[in-house]
Amino acid sequence: MSDTGIKPRGRIEPPTLVAIREAADLLRAGDIVGMPTETVYGLAADALNPEAVRKIFAAKGRPADHPLIVHLPSADHLPRWAASIPKDAIALARAFWPGPLTLILKRTPEVPLEVTGGQDTVGLRVPSHSIALAMLQVFDSGIAAPSANRFGRISPTSAVHVQEELGERVAMIVDGGACAVGIESTILDFSRDVPEILRPGAITPDDIARVIGRRPRVRGETEPAAATEGAAAPAPRVSGALAAHYAPRTPLRLVEPALLADEAATLAGEGSRVAVLAHATPNPHDARLIWQAMPADPAAYAHELYANLRAADALDADFILIEALPGGPGWAAVADRLGRAAVGSGAEDD
Repeated sequence: MSDTGIKPRGRIEPPTLVAIREAADLLRAGDIVGMPTETVYGLAADALNPEAVRKIFAAKGRPADHPLIVHLPSADHLPRWAASIPKDAIALARAFWPGPLTLILKRTPEVPLEVTGGQDTVGLRVPSHSIALAMLQVFDSGIAAPSANRFGRISPTSAVHVQEELGERVAMIVDGGACAVGIESTILDFSRDVPEILRPGAITPDDIARVIGRRPRVRGETEPAAATEGAAAPAPRVSGALAAHYAPRTPLRLVEPALLADEAATLAGEGSRVAVLAHATPNPHDARLIWQAMPADPAAYAHELYANLRAADALDADFILIEALPGGPGWAAVADRLGRAAVGSGAEDD
């Protein structure tokens, strides 16, 4: 067969300058590419091109009213995207960018409504992954890049995950290795009177408080009665806030540590094949039980979570059992992901 010079879609390319420039050219032409970040791999498109942004939604099967996060080359690009930038937001950008913190701000008129899900706010961050930053600097504009997976499914933390998930839907995938953080960024809303974390991540409320001198409100925490009359403005919609998300196709259960071994043994005794993710890996002497050790440190656990969930989902098991996590703020982001994964698990794609 003769070489036509046409490169196949969905291919993985090493992170060379040639590949980075090709990815930027594809984005300028209105195509979508797989981009590594320190959190998860993103499905990237030119954030100022509504037609290109719509390709993200089509590839993922994502509802059009779900907003996308825009990745910027640096904080210097903020004024093009944000209509007003509170001083606390500037302080946090200086402290945590590049890094896994997304700021929700009022958008400028230039930001397409396709990116914001029709809202007047936009999520912005500067990623710390060297390849993502190189792509952004060559592209020299904002890149919309939600996780590069089918909507509601397990986020990808390697180039192979993206290829397995999206195949030829994506023009190319730049291989940046395994993601260092492994779960999505913290989302902090600055569009209303009180800063509020709408999605937990590696940047914690205490991290934020150390910079701005006050602890942000956290979605889902019990809040004191409002001091002023009238209802507060509703929080903007953000990525990863649905009850069901990050989910494997295999039914997933969270089980208390003291009950885990017995529940696994009971299911195996009934003839089920069971994948177990737990801090300990006892020798079950049963081929129907597949145990995977998980780290005791929350940051290391987050780094391995999605890869191990994907591996468990590929085992053709009847159930995935996951040892319930310890309490405490350090585990909040991982607990959030696992709770949503359990709700959404067991369903096939439409």
